[in-house]
Amino acid sequence: MWFERHIVFWVAAFLVFVGLLWLLHHVLLPFVVGAALAYLLDPLAERLTRRGMSRLVAALIILAGFVIIFAGLFVLIVPVLAAQLEAFIDNVPAYVHRLEGLVTVHPWLKSILGTTADGGDKSVTALMSKSIGYLTDVLPTLWTKGAALLSVFSLLVITPVVAFYLLADWDRVVNSFDGLIPLPYRDTVRSLFTDINKALSGYLHGQLLVCAILGAYYAIGLTLAGLSFGALIGAVSGLLTFVPYVGSLTALVISLGVALAQFSPDWTRIIIVVVIVLVGQFLEGNVLSPKLVGESVGLHPVWLIFALLAFGYLFGFVGLVLAVPLAAAAGVLTRFALERYRASQIYTGKPPT
Repeated sequence: MWFERHIVFWVAAFLVFVGLLWLLHHVLLPFVVGAALAYLLDPLAERLTRRGMSRLVAALIILAGFVIIFAGLFVLIVPVLAAQLEAFIDNVPAYVHRLEGLVTVHPWLKSILGTTADGGDKSVTALMSKSIGYLTDVLPTLWTKGAALLSVFSLLVITPVVAFYLLADWDRVVNSFDGLIPLPYRDTVRSLFTDINKALSGYLHGQLLVCAILGAYYAIGLTLAGLSFGALIGAVSGLLTFVPYVGSLTALVISLGVALAQFSPDWTRIIIVVVIVLVGQFLEGNVLSPKLVGESVGLHPVWLIFALLAFGYLFGFVGLVLAVPLAAAAGVLTRFALERYRASQIYTGKPPT
């Protein structure tokens, strides 16, 4: 009876959390992003406080530096990417026509992309038409609705304020939550939160650094190779690298498509573009991810992809921000539950001693 009451309590608490998230996800974004930013910057604040600086001053310096760097990057990079995106959308029809011609000339491309029953290349045309429709119709719609939903003003104004106060009072906030944990379970809950923090911080700090390195590598490499929209492709691929395998696949598909349309029949330059992308994938899989992220964070790529898609679908951009921490927490709690199950009488068949 005691065990059943605890199960009912935690299930009810989880349902209340999901319900509140669903009801308030339209206004939660600046607070969630601010909390995520404070979490990411907390290790730096800890280092400064250990050197004798007050927590308030450390939080002010760190956040001011972050805002200055972010604003500088925004001013320098965003106009370039916006111009390349506009030019890319304008050139999509010409690229489609060029790729259709290549499919007609090269039978091996036709065998890969497929043809219609009457032997035409309508399947390729339909695929490219859908891509054009997505770029010219869906993306502007997402931007229009996204601007109203995410409230750019609240992100730019409220998020830094939330991040500053949470960063300045981080230890106090953590101690307040710690004081609410029932005494009989405090050690167990602390151990679980330590494991969750290890998995989450290890993945976030490492993967964000991998995204930045790969994004810069793809942008510089593809631009030097003469590929049109190299900076845009690199930035998008680097951003999507946060989702395992998606960034690499995006870089390969988009860069190859643009290279075929731009350079054909100069196969040497096309091969150079492919080699640049493959080298980036090799560095990600064999150098960057093992060194910076590691294999001990406990976040399986399949589970992470599912969490990002599921929470993004249910709660929008707020769900995307919360997907990784909730996936890390779910992974730790699942492993803990399995350990308890394997040690229980139900699994062993032995009465407790």
